[in-house]
Amino acid sequence: MYNFNFYYKFMSYQDLVPLILVEIIGDFGYNEFANKGGLGNFTVGTLGYVGVIYYLIRCLQGSQILLVNAAWDGLSALLESIAAIVILGEKFNDPYKYFGIVLIIAGLFFLKLPLVNEHKFVFPKIFKETFINKK
Repeated sequence: MYNFNFYYKFMSYQDLVPLILVEIIGDFGYNEFANKGGLGNFTVGTLGYVGVIYYLIRCLQGSQILLVNAAWDGLSALLESIAAIVILGEKFNDPYKYFGIVLIIAGLFFLKLPLVNEHKFVFPKIFKETFINKK
């Protein structure tokens, strides 16, 4: 039986913020591609999601999927909503939806994530053997 209690301390907001920022870049790039087309927009979206893969692996290392997913969904919804309002000028048509954002903030508070990760990231073994230590 696995003991997951020690995992809690490894993931932090320091890990999540870059994950969410590259996700926003990917989402905005694909949004532009979906509505206007263009290889540049598709490339921006794809590169954003390549970043998502890298930072998701960083977040998952030494943590639980349950915690990573809950924190990622909540913080992503919050930051991407703010970015959509500020950058794209989007607004909700129902004021209760803004209350939903407040509830997301409260939920993130209850996850009690540390600001800084004390765990040093280590490339997974298969990645090291395939790309880094190749001679």
